[in-house]
Amino acid sequence: MTKRFKSGPLGVPAFRLLAGGQFASTIGDYCYAVALPWFVLSNHGSTILLGIVLACYGVPRTILIPLGGALADKAGPRLMMLCADLMRCVLIAALAILASRHDTSLALLGPTAALIGAGEGLFLPASFSIMPSLLAEEQLQAGNALSQGLTALGSMVGPALGGAMVAAGGPAPAFWVDAASFAVSAAALALIRSATEPKGAVLSGPASESGNTAPGSTSMLTLLRRSRILQLVLLVAVAANFALAGTSDIALPALAHARFGADGFGALIACLGAGSVLGAVLASRSGSMSRQVLIASFGFIGGAVVLSFVPYAGGEAGAAVAMFLFGAAIGFGNIVYITELQKWAPAESIGRIMALLMLAVIGAFPISAAIAGVLVHHIGPAVFFPIAGGVVAVTMLIGLTQRELRDFGSRMPRDDKASEPKIQQDGNHRPF
Repeated sequence: MTKRFKSGPLGVPAFRLLAGGQFASTIGDYCYAVALPWFVLSNHGSTILLGIVLACYGVPRTILIPLGGALADKAGPRLMMLCADLMRCVLIAALAILASRHDTSLALLGPTAALIGAGEGLFLPASFSIMPSLLAEEQLQAGNALSQGLTALGSMVGPALGGAMVAAGGPAPAFWVDAASFAVSAAALALIRSATEPKGAVLSGPASESGNTAPGSTSMLTLLRRSRILQLVLLVAVAANFALAGTSDIALPALAHARFGADGFGALIACLGAGSVLGAVLASRSGSMSRQVLIASFGFIGGAVVLSFVPYAGGEAGAAVAMFLFGAAIGFGNIVYITELQKWAPAESIGRIMALLMLAVIGAFPISAAIAGVLVHHIGPAVFFPIAGGVVAVTMLIGLTQRELRDFGSRMPRDDKASEPKIQQDGNHRPF
């Protein structure tokens, strides 16, 4: 056990600091998620005000993700994460002061929420691009799996803690916990050595062979245009999240409200989280497999099929089992895809590539939620599940018709390797 600890991600001090800080931050985020709606609605605020505040948060977050990716490539992901955490620590503290004064003025809440969302947009790409600078390639998937497992654990602890604090003392204490969690995360990032900053890996091979030029000169648009695998991964991510976002946020609550009640809804969400933890465990133990992306893709298809049967699985117990299996498939697949994309990405562009992935995931949500709301209203929540599952399964099957996606992450020789970005190994960066 000791030997495994020393050779695994937890044997890397910088990773332990990052994981601990992000775990604390996740708990704080969920305290915030409980406290904010309660703060607005319990101080004579309307659902319209709550919607406006959430929009003030969401729009800057989405808009600034590309800038966050570019700045992560330029200044380093650790520095971007540190600055974003310090910024949000101050803003959440200001929100706690507003809550203690019962001030729900839109003139104060709107700009505060917008700046918090901006900090999140700057933070997200850096949080996904920092991992390859901390861990060797053989540790990367286990590190991503452990990080997702801790996030899932935080998503279970945070709401319970936030709910208890709001019930006992109102929203202000929960906001203070969130502010403190950002301070803890910032302190952990500050303790990570400066050696984790990008080492300036250079592109190898002549431009005529690799299609690349000097380090940092390849634009994001050029990389996207030349890389077939990046196009495929992003298209799959957009289509899959377009279907799944409406399912989790609209159809599942509506189904639970109609059939299982609030306790049943909580049980389904808990089973989804538990399945995600299992998926993370499986991913942490499968890093040596040579065709993980292909396996994960079929896992997505299997998960989509299981999702389709959630309303027809024989009641709450069957639905809970289906959500657990779906969570395991999605948890495993997400880790595999993200890990292989991190290994493949050129070191000088990884922040922008992760920003594109975040936009694919987050950008699909507003349209997906709107369409899901209309469809669920007209056809009911049960029918929506097989529709969403079918969209995900068909998307993955179409993607798998492309050899680039089937071979992505394979350790076997490839004939078209020269068509993908080539970068020279440098330190902990060992791209695919």
